[in-house]
Amino acid sequence: MARTVRGRKGPGKKAAPRKGAPKAKAAVRKKAAAPARKAAVKKSAARAKTAMKKAAPKKAAVRVPAKKAIARVPIARRPATRRTRVAAPPRRKAVAARLKAAAPAQRFTVSHLNEADFKQDGLRTYALYRDLGIAAASGGLCQAHVIRLLSPCTDEVRKRHQHDTELQLIYVLRGWIKNEFEGEGVQMMSAGSCWLQPPGIQHTVLDYSADAELLEIIVPADFKTVELD
Repeated sequence: MARTVRGRKGPGKKAAPRKGAPKAKAAVRKKAAAPARKAAVKKSAARAKTAMKKAAPKKAAVRVPAKKAIARVPIARRPATRRTRVAAPPRRKAVAARLKAAAPAQRFTVSHLNEADFKQDGLRTYALYRDLGIAAASGGLCQAHVIRLLSPCTDEVRKRHQHDTELQLIYVLRGWIKNEFEGEGVQMMSAGSCWLQPPGIQHTVLDYSADAELLEIIVPADFKTVELD
């Protein structure tokens, strides 16, 4: 086969056209025209946007109503109230006044167990009393003694009575004692039992054991006993 030599020009011969030359020129032209084409696209988009804005209906302006002034209503203040003091019961008031006006002087005292101190010189003849020396040491403010009840329990013991005291506290040291109290009924008290008798309460000693021994504390030291039977 005969070979064709490209690029060489013989005498009297024209150069053969190269393959692909038209495509390269088209690519160059396309590349050169790209900026102009982009600018045209942007310009066309801007015109379309402006046309859409002009064609769109205008929104009516919304008016916001002005805020109304709120009238301030004065707050009614409650009138200042004075605290009223509740009057104390007459008895408590009298006791407080007596203690405040003439509070007795008190001194230290102690009493140790001595069987010789039990004497039959107290309120009841059917009992032995051991004075603990509290009446003298408290200036008559309080009385305290140990009571040993003597057997048997007779009708004299069972007399209904009441005491005009401010405080009367009894504690059972030994044995037992049975009493009846106004509004409280019959009460059985044994060793270790303790009770408080309100001032003026009516009561009756019904019975007691042979070894009954009580501790009694009374305010004031000097009080009155009223027999009701």
